Amino acid sequence: MEIPIRCFTCGAVIGDKYEEYKSLLSQGADNVLNKLGIDRYCCRRMFISHVEIAHTITKYLK
Repeated sequence: MEIPIRCFTCGAVIGDKYEEYKSLLSQGADNVLNKLGIDRYCCRRMFISHVEIAHTITKYLK
């Protein structure tokens, strides 16, 4: 599953920043959320708690 387009709490658009977030994390960058301009703790929660489960789900589809 992909990250939601908007934050569940405040409604800010966050989905467009996810690809850059993943690439910065893979490069080992520090303070990734600060670099992306994600300041609200509710939006930060959306990135930090997100789990990629698409590959797991496709195993069980008929």
